[in-house]
Amino acid sequence: MNEVRHLWIARHAFSNEDETGLTGDGEQQATLLGERLAGVPVSAIFHSPLPRAVQTATLIAAHLPDVPLHAAGELDDQFPTPANSAAMIDRFTGPAAVETHELVVTHAFQVAWFVRDALEAPEDRWRGLHSCNAGLTLIRYFPGQKPRLIMFNDISHLPPELRWTGFPPELRPD
Repeated sequence: MNEVRHLWIARHAFSNEDETGLTGDGEQQATLLGERLAGVPVSAIFHSPLPRAVQTATLIAAHLPDVPLHAAGELDDQFPTPANSAAMIDRFTGPAAVETHELVVTHAFQVAWFVRDALEAPEDRWRGLHSCNAGLTLIRYFPGQKPRLIMFNDISHLPPELRWTGFPPELRPD
């Protein structure tokens, strides 16, 4: 393990009310995210097993030919704790054997936990981090160094009418 891991983290796109799939806006968000990532040398896409994440990952993968999709139970939508998030952190963070760009498609809580972990923030600090549907985060893990948060919740690939879904209304910019 002596190379840089580029961990791209995306929150799933906007889902319908029963969370069994994406809305039309969500499908558009996922497609635009796939277009954005088309130039990144992603080697694998890992996703939560829940339908909204599976559908998001599948739409992204349409723009990343030959990149395999993998379901990862560690990315499931659950309230993070050190105990139940340890497997997720162990599997997806830290330097890699070879330089790699991996994408994980997961849920708001898990995005926040990845960021909290990278910043070595206290365990309760993840609750103040919110991410939009199809928001993109990048963390780089260097050998022998602390992780670097490169960007968090970037939604520049989305047109204004598709931004801020999934974000608390009271925290949205005017």
